[in-house]
Amino acid sequence: MRLRALLETEALGLRLLGGEDELDRTVRGVMTTDLRDPSRYLSGGELVLTGLAWRREPADSERFVRILTAAGVAGLAAGEAEIASTPDDLIEACARHRLPLFSVHETVSFASITEHVVRQVSSERAGDLAAVVDRHRRLMTGGPAGGGPEVVLDLLGSDLDLRAWVLSPTGRRIAGSSLPGAGAELPAAVGAALAGEHLAASRAGRRGPHRVSVAGSTYSLFPVRSSGRAVSARDVRETVLSDWLLAVEADAGDWPEERLDLLHGVTQLIAVERDRRDAARTVRRRLAQEVLELVQAGAAPAEIAARLRVAAPVLLPGLGTAPHWQVVVARVEWEDGDIPGGPVAQALLEEVLVDPEASGPEPSDRIAVAHTGDEAVALVPLPAVLTGTDEPAPAGLHADTLLASVREPLAAGLADDGRLTFGVSASVHSAEGLRGALEEARHARRVAAARPGRVCAAGHQELASHVLLLPFVPDDVRRAFTARLLDPLRDYDRRHRAELIPTLEAFLDCDGSWTRCATRLHLHVNTLRYRVGRIEQLTGRDLSRLEDKLDFFLALRMS
Repeated sequence: MRLRALLETEALGLRLLGGEDELDRTVRGVMTTDLRDPSRYLSGGELVLTGLAWRREPADSERFVRILTAAGVAGLAAGEAEIASTPDDLIEACARHRLPLFSVHETVSFASITEHVVRQVSSERAGDLAAVVDRHRRLMTGGPAGGGPEVVLDLLGSDLDLRAWVLSPTGRRIAGSSLPGAGAELPAAVGAALAGEHLAASRAGRRGPHRVSVAGSTYSLFPVRSSGRAVSARDVRETVLSDWLLAVEADAGDWPEERLDLLHGVTQLIAVERDRRDAARTVRRRLAQEVLELVQAGAAPAEIAARLRVAAPVLLPGLGTAPHWQVVVARVEWEDGDIPGGPVAQALLEEVLVDPEASGPEPSDRIAVAHTGDEAVALVPLPAVLTGTDEPAPAGLHADTLLASVREPLAAGLADDGRLTFGVSASVHSAEGLRGALEEARHARRVAAARPGRVCAAGHQELASHVLLLPFVPDDVRRAFTARLLDPLRDYDRRHRAELIPTLEAFLDCDGSWTRCATRLHLHVNTLRYRVGRIEQLTGRDLSRLEDKLDFFLALRMS
């Protein structure tokens, strides 16, 4: 379709600000972004939608428009929801580069424009496959009864003979064609391998589709980038660990442009569906945040229990009995420290805290995740499973199982500058136990962080060797142990005011991260290294060794 047709569609609320002579340009797709440099996600011919969050000063407009022009986009549309009017410097930059510029009325959503363009482009390019878009539009307006992403994948199978799946970042099958043999079967190992290949390619900055060979078959991997998440993202690391992908069992290298355009349109439709489901998580996130704040504030168990009674029907609709609960704590850390870890870990937990054998998006809708600081905390309800003795015996998450299902693909997304650690609590059945479960999960995560590897997890069973046994250690043993390790540091602090003890506590709490610890203590990294070196000199210990880290951790806990 052409830009002129968009301008003539009154329902889209577009107003032309410049580029009248370029309205016959062909639009091949839509890209929603507020990245300062979105070039890696552009293939040419897109209508770019932006909320202008990338613009911090007038000079930014020239740079942004130059990048779009070099990528060959068809036009640029700026939303008015957050601004009074489109800046003059952007209008002038578009005029210099002959890039058509539109403004989008605040009452019109980017999702509406995306749906309209994808529907029109797919209709023109795919002929009979216009049904893909039309049926998905009915799905979106009709609610869950429309069938979900499977509707689109069914038509890819029936009309193009393509086997395709929507996968989570760990390779779990979110959607597949319901046609016999067209996409229902995908071995878990193959899905995990495809997800790992996709994450590695995304971190390397390669444009999709990514062609890979797994288990003797060739697949083409198309990123599914949620428009709502892309608007706020400034760095690929903010979303890469939780983005979906479309895996097609075919080699897209020799496809005609029209077919590539169709698959690009399909990913955009799936992204719109993802946006809807992300929006539905808002209530669960708020419930989790409220419960977390009550627990951390030391609220009365009765108050927490009342909040849980509100949360249970939302998380487990139709459940007759109150569930048990499990807590999972996660932290995502990047070496440069520029990416906030809490929101990244929150979105990640919403994708991975699902049974790897469970398909579809619905299981993730029963998990409430909040984030505080650099960590995310998941409240996982466990429906009671009745045993022969009529006692509820919930089947909960196990740290080893969770780690096995996510380690390989997510390690590819973390590359060589990221780290992910999990801690899993035991299940509890009352508000009184929830605070203990949170502390248990946090302790387990610290144990996981002391281990080598990009992705590590620990469960409550692994705490029995130290944390849970501390109260039973005789007082004289505790005093001797802590004195041997900590007294040299305390004496040095008294004489020199060197703050070695607070430095040691912060260093262990930051899991040995030099950058994060230095930031927390407001120190230069070299100063921090000097202090840690002094600690090691005074105690004869090595803080790069797991055993010595654990000894210091225990000494501080017992002091």
